[in-house]
Amino acid sequence: MKIGIIGAGKIGGTIATLLESCKFCKSVALADVRSGVALTGLKKAKFVPLDVKQPAALAAFVGRMNAVVSAAPYMLNKTIVAACAEAGVSYFDLTEDVETTTFVRELAKQHRGTYMPQCGLAPGAINIVGGSLAASLENVRVCEMRVGALPLNAGNQMKYYLSWSTAGLINEYCQPGEALFAGRRVTTMPLDGVERITIDGAEYEAFNTSGGVATMSETFAGKVQELNYKTLRYPGHRDLMKFLLHDLNLAPRQELVTQIFDQEVPLTESDVVVFYVSVVGTDRDGRLKQRSFIRKMHGAVVQGRKLNAIQLTTAAGITGVLELFARKKLGPGFVKQESVSLEDFLGTQWGGKVYGE
Repeated sequence: MKIGIIGAGKIGGTIATLLESCKFCKSVALADVRSGVALTGLKKAKFVPLDVKQPAALAAFVGRMNAVVSAAPYMLNKTIVAACAEAGVSYFDLTEDVETTTFVRELAKQHRGTYMPQCGLAPGAINIVGGSLAASLENVRVCEMRVGALPLNAGNQMKYYLSWSTAGLINEYCQPGEALFAGRRVTTMPLDGVERITIDGAEYEAFNTSGGVATMSETFAGKVQELNYKTLRYPGHRDLMKFLLHDLNLAPRQELVTQIFDQEVPLTESDVVVFYVSVVGTDRDGRLKQRSFIRKMHGAVVQGRKLNAIQLTTAAGITGVLELFARKKLGPGFVKQESVSLEDFLGTQWGGKVYGE
């Protein structure tokens, strides 16, 4: 299978790195508007200069692929998926942006191919796990999904250093999300719903952000009483973000906030991904059960490349889904994350290696 990856940043390069050892992948074309992308140690991959704002060049690139992955900034995904739809090429992305996902879904109704946005960590793997645990019980009271991409240590006031897309981070802090309450779909406000949670002896705060629920509120409406997703951070972070985005009214100026963060907040390579899903409900015999899936995942060296935790977990999520696509485990049209079984996902090379025991 020929796979095109648009966006040769940290995540795009990591996806290419993981695909290097995958038998289902014949070749990888890693495209970016920037030049000088290093592909050291990657024999399957080649770099292709590409400006997605040039329709003819984008169409030519997409038309040569069996599947295209967008690892570009979320605001470019509509352009990329539209080109894939026109060419009938299957499309995957990492977006947490709800508007983009809605756009992809509408295109999928009108064109052939498989369309699966929201792959990666959260949304992505968290929904595969949450959906599978919820489906394992007869009646579900609560499904809680929590994920944090955190520095191993942070000495600044907001207890946070950057480890992934700044634009994506700020966007999920500013946009409303979705949840289920009393079995009905509700809208959640970003940075609200603060709670404290202890995992493996460490204390975190969790609060609402957008995108992490993906399509689960639609899938489980009327079937799960409470379902929600929250981002994990070290205590104190949320208050500072609310001051910055709400009290100073910078939420409408996301580009400015992104610029400030990129200039002034350090980028860390020493991080950890805390992954937590808890489901409470009754089984077929009417017994009340609690089932959980908890991981603390760190970075690793793959193909001679040092990958941090957020790179590895995000790339493993989408690489696992690509393997299932290659094995014809995904149907045509719009594919929801929760339609993938946890067993199938953990049975993939990188899904099992990163998210397995």
